[in-house]
Amino acid sequence: MQINLQGKNIELTEAIKDYVLKRVTNLEKLLTRIKEGGGKVMVNFEVGKSTNHHKSGEVFHADCLIKIDGKEFYSSSDKEDLYQAIDAIKDTLYYEINKNKDRSQTLLYRGARSVKKMMKGLSKRNPFTSKY
Repeated sequence: MQINLQGKNIELTEAIKDYVLKRVTNLEKLLTRIKEGGGKVMVNFEVGKSTNHHKSGEVFHADCLIKIDGKEFYSSSDKEDLYQAIDAIKDTLYYEINKNKDRSQTLLYRGARSVKKMMKGLSKRNPFTSKY
């Protein structure tokens, strides 16, 4: 997994780098099968201040783009605290990646059940052409 971390209008301290790496590696649980299969995972993470002149309000901005074998997952967040923005991104990306993984597994199982019914003779529908 390749992780690129950028800071805009903010200095990246070791605490911020460690926090971002900790949150991104939490997503790695979902990505282990992809890495074992030889797939490439690339993470672009950007943190920064929206503007320098605000004293209150939503100041910190965080973006994350994850590319997994041609599929892209993106999230961004604006919060008053940088760490809250990073946590919000992690939660939305975890949901998106998990949803995509579950969807592909469901389609695989549904196709396998259809083929099994056809082989048993319970269904005359061809799962590959969707015709009877």
